[in-house]
Amino acid sequence: MKWTLSQLQKYRSKDFSFDEIVNVDEVVKMDAEIRDASPMRITGRADIDSEKVIVHFKMEGHLILPCSRTLVDVKYPINVETIETFLLKASDYETEEEVHQVQGDVIDMMPIIHELLVLEVPMQVFCDDSGEEGAPQSGKDWEVISEQEKTEKIDPRLAGLAQLLNQKDSSDS
Repeated sequence: MKWTLSQLQKYRSKDFSFDEIVNVDEVVKMDAEIRDASPMRITGRADIDSEKVIVHFKMEGHLILPCSRTLVDVKYPINVETIETFLLKASDYETEEEVHQVQGDVIDMMPIIHELLVLEVPMQVFCDDSGEEGAPQSGKDWEVISEQEKTEKIDPRLAGLAQLLNQKDSSDS
């Protein structure tokens, strides 16, 4: 996804839309957590004027990341919408947003796409426990229980105490 400035200037007063499938294999080398990446579908438009190019785009695809519990591959969906501003001329452009200075005569979107993908990697990702490759749900003398099951279940060590309390309450009435 590279565009020359002369190519973009042709669309100065027209609508410049794009819809491309981009291979992002380089992102696997950038972050050890990313095991694989699907080709990303990038759709959007660019607003072009004499001083800047504003690119509005949406990126969709998925990354393969390791499960934080079991290290099994997890398909993590990517759905990012962003706006990137490219300055065509070196100027004192005052803004709160991050801007990119155009190097040479080409706007290259790939470094930005790679950066966005690395930023989308969560601290932890968990696989679906119901699958056969998911985390085991029980073992010898243990099982995973939900919080709801925990509150409904009475500890067997305290069952006798509960019966005593119930007897005392019935005798007081």
